[in-house]
Amino acid sequence: MCGGCVGTEYPERGTTCLEGGSFLLNFVGCAECGRRDFVLLGNRASGLHGGEEIVTYDHLCKNCHHLIARHEYTFSVVDDYQEYTMLCLLCGRAEDSISILPDDPRQMTPLF
Repeated sequence: MCGGCVGTEYPERGTTCLEGGSFLLNFVGCAECGRRDFVLLGNRASGLHGGEEIVTYDHLCKNCHHLIARHEYTFSVVDDYQEYTMLCLLCGRAEDSISILPDDPRQMTPLF
């Protein structure tokens, strides 16, 4: 992974968890060939590990195939919530939790 290719290493992305794609605003250019072009996705793998879905892939320079970053996305169901996480040098770090119930108990206002 290459810190010279990105503007900010592991930027905070709030609740934006990407299962695919690239955060191109953070890509300043390839440190190997010096070009700023599209980013390829390679070596994509996905699978279940202990009830958690894990998707990994590499961000590669379109021109010289230099490894820019390795992306990891996870999804799991914990109690009544869908949990998402993302960790990537280019795309950043993020996590999100969404209720699987029609009304999210965390969003309910107490009556008393």
